[in-house]
Amino acid sequence: MSILYHICNAQDWQDAEEKGPYKADSLHTEGFIHLSTQTQVLDTAHLFYKGQKGLLLLYIQPEKLDAEVVYENTTGGETLFPHLYGALNISAVERVEKFIPDEQGCFSMPT
Repeated sequence: MSILYHICNAQDWQDAEEKGPYKADSLHTEGFIHLSTQTQVLDTAHLFYKGQKGLLLLYIQPEKLDAEVVYENTTGGETLFPHLYGALNISAVERVEKFIPDEQGCFSMPT
């Protein structure tokens, strides 16, 4: 399976590493954690996080997730996005990179 991605606040991730699974705010408000595929992650970053600092990009191994991933579009569009219906277990995250915008507030994939 292909790597999935999640953009998060660095402090939220640090808290999860210290205290247990990662639970994004959306898990409480929408019932799932928003994830992205490789082709979606930069569009997601520019749409929702443009210019924000203090972010991390999580690289997630789907086969190691404890919760179910469902590909769907909850807003009625045609593009399907991966949603994690449960907490993100730390063991499924294979890599964490700083996700820093450029001077125009835009993101590119870490090298």
